[in-house]
Amino acid sequence: MIAALFPGQGAQKVGMAQNFYENSLAAKTVLDQAEAVLPGLLETMWQGPEETLTLTTNQQPALLAASAAALAAYFEASGPAFAAAAGHSLGEFSAYYSASALPLDAALRLVRARARHMQDAVPAGTGTMAAILKLNAAQVAEVCESTPGTVEVANYNSPQQTVISGEVAAVEAASTTLKEAGARVIPLAVSAPFHCSLMAPAANAFKHDLAAVSWQTLAHPIVSNVDAKAITTPDHSINLLTQQVTQSVYWTASIETLVNMGVNVFLEFGSGAVLTNLMKRIVPKGSNVISLAINDMKSLDNALEQLAGLVLPVEAH
Repeated sequence: MIAALFPGQGAQKVGMAQNFYENSLAAKTVLDQAEAVLPGLLETMWQGPEETLTLTTNQQPALLAASAAALAAYFEASGPAFAAAAGHSLGEFSAYYSASALPLDAALRLVRARARHMQDAVPAGTGTMAAILKLNAAQVAEVCESTPGTVEVANYNSPQQTVISGEVAAVEAASTTLKEAGARVIPLAVSAPFHCSLMAPAANAFKHDLAAVSWQTLAHPIVSNVDAKAITTPDHSINLLTQQVTQSVYWTASIETLVNMGVNVFLEFGSGAVLTNLMKRIVPKGSNVISLAINDMKSLDNALEQLAGLVLPVEAH
């Protein structure tokens, strides 16, 4: 079985999806639609500069557009359908788009609104995030809980990679403690402390945007970031995507859920290969799980070549 994965913030790159635009009519059509919804988006994606693309309000819709383009090129090339999907943080909206629960225009407007709410939730310079390596998630969570101020686990990315988020002083204090315990700490260049309780104003505002959208039946299950459970109807989507703004991304558990569902092929659609690289740290060596990133025509051709030799019973797309 195949599952589609969609990356979130941090996967962006100037030039993203341009190769698809130039070589796939389906991808070009999707990207032209995105440009019509958000004029100037393609120029930002392809010309940057990087600091402009990295702005939350540009980065989030750009990543969604890149994922949509990769999907379009994949199906134009008769790629086999997939049985489930998951997206990391922002990528969860790409997952909903892949399941036909959201049309592209609605998905783009939602992520742009989400980005604005998140950016406005906390005054600039008061919050930050850091990636914690070489310690397990339980150790990181324990340090966060014992540190004064607001510092919380934002992402459970892999057994040895956790991201913390919160007030600058609290994140720095927790980082110092974690370093003393043997962790490698990497401060992240972010504009706000995502996936923590400081984002509550953003969640409250975003819930109204989510409620204004007409959600459609899911073409395939989506594994939610919030609880790592597969959902098959959009009934709880508004609540789950609202909670996602302030709560941890349970990515490791989400991948484990998909594997337990029978997924043995993961295809990452969009920019970069962040989730494909994380997979190597989540799935034990020697397993029969394959993970491939599709971010340009060359990687698409490579993925299709590898898939051609596999027997993959999946639902029709």
